[in-house]
Amino acid sequence: MANKANPVTACVGGDLGRAGDGISGIGGRTDPAYATREGTAYALTSGGVLKTGWLDAYARVPREAFLSDTIWPFDSATGTTVHVSRAENPDVWRGYASADVPIVTQWDDGQHAGRDPGHMPTSSASMPSVVFRMLDALTVDDYCRVLEIGTGTGWNAALLAHKVGEGNVVSVEVDEEVALRARRALDHFFGAPVEVVHGDGRAGAPAHGPFDRVIATCGVRGIPYPWVTQTRPGGLIVVPWGMGFTHADGLLRLRVEADGESASGRFIGPVEFMKLRAHRAAPIDHDAYAPQLPDVSPSLDSCEAARALAHTDRFGALLFALGLHVRDCTYVAASKQQGTQPHWFYSRTDQSWACVLTTDDEETSRIWQHGPRRLWDDIRAAHDWWVSRGRPGWERFGLTVSGAGEERVWLDEVGNVVGPGIG
Repeated sequence: MANKANPVTACVGGDLGRAGDGISGIGGRTDPAYATREGTAYALTSGGVLKTGWLDAYARVPREAFLSDTIWPFDSATGTTVHVSRAENPDVWRGYASADVPIVTQWDDGQHAGRDPGHMPTSSASMPSVVFRMLDALTVDDYCRVLEIGTGTGWNAALLAHKVGEGNVVSVEVDEEVALRARRALDHFFGAPVEVVHGDGRAGAPAHGPFDRVIATCGVRGIPYPWVTQTRPGGLIVVPWGMGFTHADGLLRLRVEADGESASGRFIGPVEFMKLRAHRAAPIDHDAYAPQLPDVSPSLDSCEAARALAHTDRFGALLFALGLHVRDCTYVAASKQQGTQPHWFYSRTDQSWACVLTTDDEETSRIWQHGPRRLWDDIRAAHDWWVSRGRPGWERFGLTVSGAGEERVWLDEVGNVVGPGIG
């Protein structure tokens, strides 16, 4: 929280990102506790998210068939995760199951007990608007062979199986108990097994490939190269990709090249997913960076970069562009109090940090920097790059994977590489 005597000591507070996905849906326009599947279908169809090719799957494969009796949905009215029990309140449980909200189904890798939320959400049912947006991007045809990374509840695999046939879907889940529950739900729903593999999704499913499509329902910090080599030339990979600058990811759609060893494609827009377990980053410990700060005076800066931070959306392309240029850095916007908001930047390679304090209706911001990495200088240069390129949105960025997983992010054209130290 901001401290008037020494604003740089503002605590981060809260999680780096809320559970589930970051695409707004119908939750803000109705009480999700009393939503209906029909009402959600109408909203998603009207919004162009649920398209004709997936209407039958939506109608015949209800999300509630894959949820446990105890769930923790995100309540959009209060901005909190709530506990709901089907045994105690079946109408409310069914309403959340039908609503366009993310639902946590596991906390703390299964080590959590009790009604209150745990420390970290580790498995969930994504909100339907995100699910069908990603399935639409996957563009499956009848009888496509599909590899899914991150089985979760099994609902996404069931939708795919309804579309392409249950024998054509292979889903990999790292958590043994989650995999077992999903396998049971899928077997019960179809009366025939959808292949659920318990294992590390980074390896794909080499014994079951090749595949026409790969879809990941977890965020990654790099494309596991087996996903490329296990996809047929011309096949598609849809995956949430990010740098860890924020908790948000960019939804990426890659097409595997004719050589079968590389893939390239553009970003579609922002999402927010729980991360592949091997790609999780340790939470930021603010006190480890600045337990007792020296009494130093801030520098004053009236640059556009600070004002842009104060007004940007957390899913905006600006933060994505900043993260591309300033790697191994995490950005956290602390809570605003009385019109004043601290913006923190933490180096992941050393103890360097920066804090930018913005105040409503003031052109000048206060800046603190500490450590060998001058993080604010880097952020300001990255912002200037973004502005000089016409403030590009998500759709102008793309990524190419080649060699043994070498990645290059580019702007507009494959050769126009974006990254640290590139002007």
